[in-house]
Order: sequence, then structure tokens, then C-alpha cells
Amino acid sequence: MTDQNWHDGTRCVHAGLPDPVPGAPFLPGPVFAAPYHVDPREGPSAAPNGYGRPDNPTRRLLEAAVGELEGGDCRVFASGQAAITGLLLAVLRPGDTVVLPADGYFPVRSFAADTLETLGVRVHYAPTAGPYPSFDGVRMVLLESPANPGLDVADIPAVAEAAHAAGALLAVDNTTATPLGQRPLDLGADVVVASGTKALTGHSDLLLGYVATRSAPLLEQVTGWRTTTGAVPGAFDAWLAHRSLATLDLRLARQSANAEAVARALAARPDVAGLRWPGLPTDPAHPVAARQMRRMPGVLSFDLGDADRVARFVCAARLVAAATSFGGLHTTADRRAQWGDDTAPGFVRLSCGVEDTVDLVADVVAALDAAGTA
Repeated sequence: MTDQNWHDGTRCVHAGLPDPVPGAPFLPGPVFAAPYHVDPREGPSAAPNGYGRPDNPTRRLLEAAVGELEGGDCRVFASGQAAITGLLLAVLRPGDTVVLPADGYFPVRSFAADTLETLGVRVHYAPTAGPYPSFDGVRMVLLESPANPGLDVADIPAVAEAAHAAGALLAVDNTTATPLGQRPLDLGADVVVASGTKALTGHSDLLLGYVATRSAPLLEQVTGWRTTTGAVPGAFDAWLAHRSLATLDLRLARQSANAEAVARALAARPDVAGLRWPGLPTDPAHPVAARQMRRMPGVLSFDLGDADRVARFVCAARLVAAATSFGGLHTTADRRAQWGDDTAPGFVRLSCGVEDTVDLVADVVAALDAAGTA
């Protein structure tokens, strides 16, 4: 277990590793198994592993690592969407009310309309930055902060106080920030949910989600749901994710520096509208973000006016790839409207990679110049 007094880089390198044993690797290789040998007399209770769906030592090491970074007990899932839908379905019952972000990840809203409401769950929506409805009678409040893709920021301690006063649970989607950007459990949240596909693992080569909490009953509900539904990641994905965690601090440092440099360059251009990055002092989210976040994300958003100009910009760029998702090593631009999100046609979510800052800024500026105006 890592020392919580260690700094971020040290914690990332050592999170979840077993005690050193001469001749053993730092991080054991993935354990591939569906069944395990079971004691003929005592059965599965005699050993930690009985069957691969609930039991896998590679997965447990990753859960220990993510849990140490988030400050709670963790359960990993096959994807971020599996984690968030699993949390909602494990906790909510017919007749319950949930408050979801109106401007967050749109598949969650689609899931709420297609599944939660048909099961008799009442769904209310609120903007990430507020105003919020009364939480009286609400079972769970879900925040996504910073929101994806608009990057508004919620005052987590204030919402936690209001939710708890009304008897509601507070869940926070920590995907964009990562546990190095903020620790929602320290800010009053009851549970954290996130996609590890993004910056947490950061190499664009796996799907992963997780739920973390300090509540034993809530952890039991989530664990039971995952075991019953089987929404677990494979051993190799779990091992890849744990290996990738070691460089999280280094990757985020470069991505955040790149986002700041690109945001300042874009802020000076009259042909770029709607620029959002919480780290800019002029950003509406900056006062709250500066107060509760430990570092700013490597993601920013802006509007280039129309779809054709976005296409010209990406085609002209040499270091910006057209791709969805975010938080990877390579800088990517995602025109969210093409995926069905309710954003303007020229809205772009730009995820800064780990390229050298001077090269990335020069490439973005040159590509915008080449793209012309809308």
C-alpha cells in the first residue's frame, strides 16, 4: 500500500504493487483463468479464487491501485459505461428519483431515458454548474465535473452538503479530472465513478471503468451487481491498466501544460468561439475549479463555426488526429455532434496529448490558419 504522504508521481508508480519478493517481478503478469482448482472438501471458501467472474488476482491488484489513488475501495468494470450504469442499477429502485447532469456524457442521458425511466425511476436533470433542483425525496445525485464535453465544474462540497441534508447519495463522475486532478470522496461524495479508458490509463488501447467508495454497504451492492451481470474486464486489460497507471502523473503534467498553452493561443484568435478550459482565469468555471481541483485537465473545447471548417482544421493539422475519446498520448479532435451529442455543428473537444508543447501549439495555429473561416 502506498503512503498517502507521498507525492503524486511516487504514489502512481507504487500503487497496488505487491510486497517485494526476491526473484518476483514488480507487477506480476496477468492471470488468465476461468476456473481455478477448488479444495475438494472445503470448496471455494478455502482460497481467494474460485471462478474468474468474481475472482481474479490481476484485477484485485488494479483495484487496490485505483482505490489508493481515489481514497476508497474500488471495483473495476469492463468499461466506463458499464461502471456508471452498474452503479445506477445497483442503487436505484422503481419509485426512486435520480438527478443527472443535463450537460454531461450523453449516453448516460440516453440510458436514463431508455432504461431507468422504463423501470419506474424518476429522472431529473440539472446543469453541472447549477442551478440545482430541490433534492428532497431524491435517492441519488450524479455530477460529472468537469463535465464532458462542455467542461463546466460543479462545487462538489456544496452539492454534497445539500444532497446529504436531503438524505440523498452523491456520486461524482471523475473521468475528466482523474484522481490526481481531484478526489471527490475527500470533497464529500459518497461514491466515485469513472471511465479508466481515458486519461487514467491513457494509451488508447483498452476499455475500463471503475466505482470507488468508502461505504461498505454501497461497495457490497456494486460488487454484487458486477458479479451477477458479469461486467468485468479481462485479465490482460486489467494488467495493461495497472502498468499504465505508473506514468499517470507524468502524462497529466504534459497534457495539462499543453492544454494551457493551446487555450491561451486560441483565446487570442477572433476566429475561435466558445473557448472553455477551467484553468484559464477568464473561464466561468475557474473560481470553483481553482478551489477544489489539484490540477487542470488536458481537455479543452471550442467552436469553429461549422462542420466543414472543423474538417479542414483536422486535415491541415499534422499532430491532431480525428478520433473520439480523450486523455491519450496523441492529441485528438472530436466533433461531438457527429456522434449524436447535442452540441453545435462546429463544436470541438480537443484532447491534448504528450507532444512537445511548442510543436503542438505551432501545429494547431498553423492548421487553423490553413482552415480559414467558417
